[in-house]
Amino acid sequence: MEFFVFISEQWLLVSVLLVLIYVFTWREKQKGGKGVSAQEATRMLNSDSAVLVDVREAADFKAGHIVDAVNIPHNKLAERFVELEPHREKVVVLVDKMGQHVGNAGRALREKGFDVRRLDGGMAEWQNQNLPVVKK
Repeated sequence: MEFFVFISEQWLLVSVLLVLIYVFTWREKQKGGKGVSAQEATRMLNSDSAVLVDVREAADFKAGHIVDAVNIPHNKLAERFVELEPHREKVVVLVDKMGQHVGNAGRALREKGFDVRRLDGGMAEWQNQNLPVVKK
């Protein structure tokens, strides 16, 4: 009950906190590049105008990933970005579990000159839409 009393008495501070959380979340999403839907990503991949980079750990990747995705874990991207050099002219679509790591990966790739997008909703949304997943 004290929680609600605090909120009612400090509504201005609580409002500012909520706005700051929203702005922080929005900025983190923007770091990963412009979002693309699963359908748009599929269209780009089928037309060979994009490459999909899965930034999850190898175990998660093996448990299920999108066809033809390249697995470069987010914590190894700095040392392995040269693997993406052959795809420099393509759009790099980043995917992870739910979007928690694409921000830093997207920023790092944009600094290297890549055109970066992020898959909206990550693998969770891909699987929710019953889109194909490869398990190795």
